[in-house]
Amino acid sequence: MLFRILKSFIIGIAFIILFEGCAPSSSSQRYGQSKTKKEQQKKLVRYSKQDTSKKDTIKLKPSSENTIDTTQEEFDEMPVEENPIDKEKFVANYKNYINPDVPLSFRERILLEIIKYLDAPYKYGGNSNDGIDCSGFTRQIFLNTFSIELPRSAREQFQIGEKVEKNELEFGDLVFFNTSRRSKPGHVGIYIGDNQFVHSSRKLGVTISSLNEKYYAKRYYGARRIEIPSE
Repeated sequence: MLFRILKSFIIGIAFIILFEGCAPSSSSQRYGQSKTKKEQQKKLVRYSKQDTSKKDTIKLKPSSENTIDTTQEEFDEMPVEENPIDKEKFVANYKNYINPDVPLSFRERILLEIIKYLDAPYKYGGNSNDGIDCSGFTRQIFLNTFSIELPRSAREQFQIGEKVEKNELEFGDLVFFNTSRRSKPGHVGIYIGDNQFVHSSRKLGVTISSLNEKYYAKRYYGARRIEIPSE
């Protein structure tokens, strides 16, 4: 009798142990299956992030049919120059007034730097004589002449300096134009007097234009004056 009771007790204990060993919760803890799932989830997240970063940095080369003209970022329409200004006469005129034995004035320093860039081709995002866009041009002129670093875009340059009314423009003021639906203003140049300004035109490269030109008169946006620190 005692043997039967002891046998039933041992069988019961074995059944309980076997049941707990097969339960889903205990098996996860015992064999680390829950941890494995978490690690798999983490791997999926890491892979997703890596995959996204790769897409951000990969440079695709579109076919010729789908090539996007990046110059459209600055000009929605090709600038029209009905009465282009003769740049050779402009350069000859101002060089006659520069005396190498006298320290250069504010005006002369800007003009000499501008002359270095005349006829440089237009290139969206460019910063050199090999190709330069409008805000890159104004930025280089002020940086090379006065060590003043302007923001890179026309929109950002419009947010600095002092606001100037059109009838109060002075030599060296930045003049802005609304040439792009994506950015206001989208274009900038440097006023040089006589209703003229120097800028990097999508059509003509670095050139001299008149504020009276229909294209620019229609799109004139405003002007800013940059304070030049005294030396």
